[in-house]
Amino acid sequence: MRAKKRYILLALLTLFFSGFFYAQERPKVQALDIKAEKEQTDSLKINASEVLTSLAVVDTTETDSISKDTTKQGFLQGKIDYKAKDYMKMSRKENKIYLYNEAEVYYQDYELKSGIIVIDYTTNEVHAGRIKDSTGALIQPPYFKQGNNIVEPDSIRFNFDTKKALIFNSRTEQSMGESMSVFAETVKKENDSVYFLREGRITTAEDIDDPDYYIRVRKGKFVPNKKIIAGFSNMYIADVPTPIAVPFAYFPMSQERRNSGIIMPTPGQTNRRGYSLQNGGYYFAISDYFDLALLGDYYTNGSYGLRTETNYAKRYKFRGALRFRYENNVESQRGFPDYSRSTIYNIQWNHSQDAKANPNSRLSASVNFGSSQYYQNSFNQLNTPNFLNNTLQSSISYNKTFPGYPMVNLNATTSIQQNTRDQSVNMTLPTLQASMERIFPFAKRDGAKKGIIQNINFQYNFRAENRISTIDTLLFKKEMFDNAKVGFQHTIPISTNFKIFKFFSTSVGANYNEVWQLKTIQRNDYDPILEEATIDTISGFDRFGTYNFNASLGTTLYGTFVFGEDKKIQAIRHTVRPSISYGYTPAFDQYYDEYIGEDGVEREYTRFENGIYGQPGLNNSNSIGLSLSNVVEAKVRDKDTTATEPKKVMLLNNLNFSTSYNIVADSLPWSPVRMSGGTQFFQNKMNVNFGATLDPYAIDNTGTRIDVFNYENGGSLFRLTQANVNVSYSINSKTFSGEEDKEQVDNTQSGGRDDDLFGRAQDFSDERTFADEDDEEKEDIPTEAYAAKLPWDLRMAYSLTYSNRNRESEISNNSLMFSGNIELSPQWKVGVSSGYDFKQKGFTYTQLRFARDLKSFRLNFNWVPFSNRASWFFFIGIKSSMLSDLKWEKRSEPDKRL
Repeated sequence: MRAKKRYILLALLTLFFSGFFYAQERPKVQALDIKAEKEQTDSLKINASEVLTSLAVVDTTETDSISKDTTKQGFLQGKIDYKAKDYMKMSRKENKIYLYNEAEVYYQDYELKSGIIVIDYTTNEVHAGRIKDSTGALIQPPYFKQGNNIVEPDSIRFNFDTKKALIFNSRTEQSMGESMSVFAETVKKENDSVYFLREGRITTAEDIDDPDYYIRVRKGKFVPNKKIIAGFSNMYIADVPTPIAVPFAYFPMSQERRNSGIIMPTPGQTNRRGYSLQNGGYYFAISDYFDLALLGDYYTNGSYGLRTETNYAKRYKFRGALRFRYENNVESQRGFPDYSRSTIYNIQWNHSQDAKANPNSRLSASVNFGSSQYYQNSFNQLNTPNFLNNTLQSSISYNKTFPGYPMVNLNATTSIQQNTRDQSVNMTLPTLQASMERIFPFAKRDGAKKGIIQNINFQYNFRAENRISTIDTLLFKKEMFDNAKVGFQHTIPISTNFKIFKFFSTSVGANYNEVWQLKTIQRNDYDPILEEATIDTISGFDRFGTYNFNASLGTTLYGTFVFGEDKKIQAIRHTVRPSISYGYTPAFDQYYDEYIGEDGVEREYTRFENGIYGQPGLNNSNSIGLSLSNVVEAKVRDKDTTATEPKKVMLLNNLNFSTSYNIVADSLPWSPVRMSGGTQFFQNKMNVNFGATLDPYAIDNTGTRIDVFNYENGGSLFRLTQANVNVSYSINSKTFSGEEDKEQVDNTQSGGRDDDLFGRAQDFSDERTFADEDDEEKEDIPTEAYAAKLPWDLRMAYSLTYSNRNRESEISNNSLMFSGNIELSPQWKVGVSSGYDFKQKGFTYTQLRFARDLKSFRLNFNWVPFSNRASWFFFIGIKSSMLSDLKWEKRSEPDKRL
């Protein structure tokens, strides 16, 4: 009978509540869709007053905007779902529902989880707070979610009708490509998108329970995922207030990856330009396809610089970047003897088109054009590693293919080459090329071609150039076109190929070449009054045509040395490709005229001298060419015991020899032997390239080649006139573990190399520099085991050049360059870029780099300890892009007078 009492009591309560709900007028108040459930634990008895004491909520119903109207009963606009682990109780007297331990409530797009939840279905309010565990600690704080917004407070009071809430000791996280946490002692939810907070803290620290820094906000307005507008705010580091404060603050919190905003400048100081502010400006996130940054530098002596940068991209179409930099440099002060003023500029444009965009049309650009002394005279620290560049190269090309038969390919290219040493500039504006595919007139297009006749083919190639050679100071002036050369070239090659005795590949061909020029010359006889033989330039169309014949014979020989499958080196294969060629070009003396020189002797010349595509030959050429190429490979036993096949290893990529013999030459018929080769070692980490020039003829006391073989003059068979060796080696901590290192250093954005042998160009104050780096997932390596896994990388480049053209027998170049980086700990990184010139006996440009990860902060120090580029740069600032303006940096510019 005792066991049944609870079920009888439950049935009576159910009848009572059902009668109560149906007794109400349905048009005025809807029924509350809540079912009373039995206690899940018979021994659990909790008093309502005891439960409410753990909420830690101050009753402010008489003063706040969420006041209760007890005279009016509220109602819910939808179905409410709720559950709890230990206890669910409905109080008819208080018109409340109590949920205890892992309580959850779901209503419309609201989700509430907490240790205890009290629902007042008269006022449609809900109270949530923590509960105590067996040790007396407060656990299970509320978790409140509306849509994508999540708030985790100590306690909360929310009204379903007005959508307003009071939240105490809340914590929310805003994701804007990076995490920003917002804490507040008291938050008042005005509506779905506006919150008012008091005594708040904003931080991007990873440790949200004990942040290493935060910004204290006394009062503020918070719009989730959009912005925070605050009054007086100041920065705290390790809970210690700092003097970094503002009377009001605005924190944008857009969900976009990058937002428009101010880029704070970097202060510095120089001896000749005074104090400076560099790389400050504004960044415009215009759209998902392109952006724009306007930056500038200013020096107190009047120098200034302007920089414009934009990046653009469209998926499956194209991508690129455009940069323009201009500097007005003032040295010293006006009135001083060393005062000077100059302007320098630089334009960079990189554009690449996706192959899927248009298979028959392509535009590409790689431009690095500007003042020859730009990198040498610029004080902007982004250009520091690039001042060693001796050449600037630019090209813009457009390629168009016309499919069909015969297919025609059209290409237009503009190219510029600048030498920063002599300030010379060579450009083509533009170069037009057109080529038609090979046509086999005696063979079917879709069939195999056999024999001499069927393999006969011809092509047509056209090339036109407008070539300009000038100097830097004459660019974009009319004088730069005075020496412009325009030329047109038509080439028709005819050839065929066949086999001789199945092993010898033979080709025979002829070439016809016709050149058009718009300017020619005429040499006049020597004038004793003017004391020179004058040259007249004749404007007008003129042409010449040449032709030649050629033939070649070659084969491939294989030599294999087998050592046995039980050996580490199982076999070595040597591939030899000898070839002999013959070429004949007749003399075209019909294009030559005569004039009387200073000595009264008649001399021959051609009016096509100094043309773009050369000049017709006066003497016939009848030469034989010899070449020999070698490739050496090896089969070695694979270290992987599961491998079924041996591994191929390249021992010698190539070793080539070439020379020629002119049959009709009166003297010195043999040309020097050119030897070149290359190979790789250590799993292709080390590249070795070498070359040499061997002259079979001797030289006289003046260094002139004479028609006497070197061995006949008491020397060796060949005279080594020039040799060079270049070695590059790149390894890292993952090299020997079989892993790949994905880290790549790229200085090309500033116009430099694609490695850090000349240092790194970094602007630490611009968070865009580290945007991609911060987004990468970092490998979680335990600190105690880090000493056994120190990540590092090393790059080396060695260059040696030997010269002996006139018995000087000297090393003209002997230098070693290296760069390395190492992570001493998960937070410490150091790097160095330097080199040593063994000929000049001194170190080359040296840069030392130090980086420290301070969790929420980044610390960097770059130092160039010596040379006329000696300088240093110190930076410390918050890593988050949202707060990247909270930084301190200091730089010392190089004193170029040293």
